[in-house]
Amino acid sequence: MKRRNFIRNIGVAGVGLPLVGSNLSFDLASAQSKPGQFPVSITTWNFHQAGKKSGELLSEGIPALDAVQQGVMIEESNLENTTVGKGGAPDREGEVTLDACIMAPDGNCGSVAYLKNIEHPVAVARKVMEETPHVMLVGEGAYNFAIQNGFEPTNLLTENSKKHWKKWLKEKEYKPIINIENHDTIGMLAIDKASDIAGACTTSGLAYKMQGRVGDSPIIGAGLFLDNEIGGAVATGMGEEIMKNVSSFLVVELMRQGKSPQEACEIAIKRIIRSNNRYKDFQVALLALNKQGEVGAYCIHPGFSYVLNRAGENINIKSESYL
Repeated sequence: MKRRNFIRNIGVAGVGLPLVGSNLSFDLASAQSKPGQFPVSITTWNFHQAGKKSGELLSEGIPALDAVQQGVMIEESNLENTTVGKGGAPDREGEVTLDACIMAPDGNCGSVAYLKNIEHPVAVARKVMEETPHVMLVGEGAYNFAIQNGFEPTNLLTENSKKHWKKWLKEKEYKPIINIENHDTIGMLAIDKASDIAGACTTSGLAYKMQGRVGDSPIIGAGLFLDNEIGGAVATGMGEEIMKNVSSFLVVELMRQGKSPQEACEIAIKRIIRSNNRYKDFQVALLALNKQGEVGAYCIHPGFSYVLNRAGENINIKSESYL
C-alpha cells in the first residue's frame, strides 16, 4: 500500500500491521515502555518490511549496526517508494540525488550527500565511516568513492518518477505536502542483544528540490544522533527546520538530562514551533529510543507513525502530535 493511501486510511490497519491510534483498544504506554525487552528497533513511518528485516536480524544475534543498514536498504531498493533510494523523486533538473548517514555504538559515523547513480547510499556511508578518516563525502567525490569500492552505477530515475516530474514541470509549484510522499525519510534505531544501539537514515530528499539541496538526513545531529550510554533519535519531515534546531542531538541531550524519550521528543518539537510561526505549513516528526528500551514519538501535524519491532513482533503506532 502506498503511503498516500496509508495516510488517507490512518485509522485502520495497513500493510499487515495493526495501526495503533487513540480510537483502538491498545496499551500504548505498555508497547512503548518495556525496559529490558531486547532486541528492539524503531523505524519512521509505515516501513513494515524494513522493520521486519531489522527485527529478524536482531533476533538472530546480528549487531545493531548491521541490522539498521540492512533494514533501511529494503526501502532504498523499493521502487514503489518515491522518497528513498532508487525510484526517488528527482530534483528540479530531473536528477535523483540521495543522502544517507549511519552511526555506530562507539560514536563513529559516516555520511554521503548529493550522491547520484548509486542505489544504496547508506552502504556507501558505512564505507566512509569505516574506511576513511572523514565523516561525510558529497557529490562527485562520494560517487567516485563508491565506484572505487565496488558499487555499481545505476539509473535511479524510474519511468514513474520521470512521468510525475514532467507533470510537475508544467506548473513548477514548489510546496511540500504534509505527510505525503515528498519528504518521508526512513530513519531507524536498534538495540541488539548486546545492548548496543546503532542508527541509520536515508532519503532522496524533497521532491523537485533546488539543484544541490541537502536536507537533514545525512547530517549527524540533525537527521540522526545517538549515544550508546543514553539512546538515540531520528527525524523526518522538513529538513531545513530540523537542521536549524539540531533536533536529534537535542532529543538525546534531553534524555541525558533525565527526560523520557516521549518528553524529549515533545520538548524538541515545541522548540521548533516556538522558533517558526509558520509551523502549520510543514511537518516535523521525531522518534527516540533510550537504552532502557523505552520509545517516544512526537510531531507537529497528525499523520506520522512508526514501526516498533520488539522481540520480533512488528506493530505500527500512530504518533501523538502538537496540532
